[in-house]
Amino acid sequence: MTSSPVPTVRLTTAQATVRFLVNQYSERDGHEQRLIAGAFGIFGHGNVAGLGQALLQNELDPEPDGGSMPYIMPRNEQGQVHAAAAYAKSRNRLQTLMCTASIGPGSLNMVTGAALATTNRLPVLLFPSDQFATRYPDPVLQQIENAQTLDTTCNDAFRPVSAFFDRINRPEQLLPSLMQAMRALTDPADTGAVVLAMPQDVQAEAFDFPVEMFRRRVWHVRRPPVDPASLERAVKLIRASERPMAIAGGGAVYSEASEQLREFASRTGIPVADTQAGKGAINFDHAQSIGGVGSTGGDAGNHIADKADLVIGVGTRYSDFTTASRTQFKNLDVRFVNVNVKAFDAVKNGGEMLVADAREALTALTEALGDYSVSPDYAAEIAREKAAWDERVDECYHLGHGPLPAQTEVFGALNELMGDEDVVINAAGSMPGDLQALWRARTPVQYHVEYAFSCMGYEIPAAMGVKLALPDSEVVSIVGDGSYQMLPMELATVAQEGIKVIYVLLQNHGFASIGALSESHGSQRFGTRYRKGGAGASHPADGELLGVDIAANARSWGIDVIEVHGIDEFKDAYRRAVASDRPTMIHIETDLYGPNPPASSWWDVPVSQVSRIESTQAAYQDYLRDRAPQRHYLK
Repeated sequence: MTSSPVPTVRLTTAQATVRFLVNQYSERDGHEQRLIAGAFGIFGHGNVAGLGQALLQNELDPEPDGGSMPYIMPRNEQGQVHAAAAYAKSRNRLQTLMCTASIGPGSLNMVTGAALATTNRLPVLLFPSDQFATRYPDPVLQQIENAQTLDTTCNDAFRPVSAFFDRINRPEQLLPSLMQAMRALTDPADTGAVVLAMPQDVQAEAFDFPVEMFRRRVWHVRRPPVDPASLERAVKLIRASERPMAIAGGGAVYSEASEQLREFASRTGIPVADTQAGKGAINFDHAQSIGGVGSTGGDAGNHIADKADLVIGVGTRYSDFTTASRTQFKNLDVRFVNVNVKAFDAVKNGGEMLVADAREALTALTEALGDYSVSPDYAAEIAREKAAWDERVDECYHLGHGPLPAQTEVFGALNELMGDEDVVINAAGSMPGDLQALWRARTPVQYHVEYAFSCMGYEIPAAMGVKLALPDSEVVSIVGDGSYQMLPMELATVAQEGIKVIYVLLQNHGFASIGALSESHGSQRFGTRYRKGGAGASHPADGELLGVDIAANARSWGIDVIEVHGIDEFKDAYRRAVASDRPTMIHIETDLYGPNPPASSWWDVPVSQVSRIESTQAAYQDYLRDRAPQRHYLK
């Protein structure tokens, strides 16, 4: 008896890719959603007649068994990946977007975005175009040749910054590669940039693909449970501690563990600090919420961390800012319990590893700890530190600084005006530090600061991605004049697509963050102010300021711009922007020199050991003093 032939459909590799993607879904806790919610693409030779044609065909004639793949035309390849990463972050990594670019510089422009996504553990799906698999046109326009091997292309630069990388040299390779790609996108531990490089001739090559390939497939996002033996060891350490604290990282947000974190903190009295990615996992006004910790943390979190004898990391990767370059936790007997879905992160600082989903682990810990609670003296100390820092935040929010306002006053106005489900976005410069220390996050969705890769230029495209993910929220992206000049192009996309976002442009004519860092390390703010050329013009005291009119530039992209000159005007402008249905920028000049929140921690930036400059010599002595507490945590 002969078996029936497997039903097939003849499609190009690119057409098969799109048809497959519109039928992929993710599921967690019974909730299903399209995994790849839409596509960004900048077309050129390499993808215009491949994936470009496939997306066009899908738009004109949606897939019969999966529907359409919404498409948006961005302006910059790096920008489109930032937008996709921001989308994935806002959807708690359960959905993302695909991005495609042309061969050579177009695809290579996506590498920075891929690195950002992987560093932040955010799933994005990238299709860089590649050389001809047949190698008949060799070298093709924009191909980088390698004299050692013909098998390497510039797209191999994606390998070290990807969670998964593959090159599709034959149509037959597509299905297993796509399956691995979906696995990586939905892996709660090992996700990031998923990169499928596609030679341009293979994109257009036809093949008889099995119809079964295009059936609806649901990828179940697992919640790794707690190992009983690991739980027992963690509980023993917590019960033996006198000054425990918890640190909520991004994993607590992506796991949607806020309710469980609040319950854990309320039942035990253990204070909870936050990282940039974890801010909002516990609401700021919870009695045990002590705010940011580490190099850009506030006094409450850092003072508690200084003396903690046990640190319970919940979904944090312990960046150098969180540990203050391993100087924050000064108690020589400090121990760590690390709750993380990724063993790579759970082992850090010599911690007791609790490799599990954050929500599951917090539930199990709360139950296993029973009636455990911190001492009354420690509880009173936590309350005092929290109250004292709240007063300092109020001061920073209402300085009345002049003649130009401090950026902390802008943040205060926004914090008081924005709703619980609205989103503030930032990424680089001095602003993330001020925001982590000062922002009073009421919900997990409200605070969106990219600080794993801290990529200048993220803020503008990220706003687009977040608004696409959360259309009912007001999305407010705070952009410095330095970041604006790095990557403003997606303003045109926002205007073109009518994506209603609010940009807050802080103009201070230079790099405020690096200027302060330079000055504090003996380099006198060299090369950090935007001044016209000429001898010595890189020094902040010399030369005339460069008259870049960012407000006019933003208008030229099609954005409504409101220029204001003080905090009262700013508040009025924000209300007008909220009432508008158009993308709007509020332009305000702020003081380059602060004042910023009081610092209570350190960050390791090496200083030249020898120098003819007196300021550098003095800075090196300060460096030797400040790094003295630095150590590995090996308990």
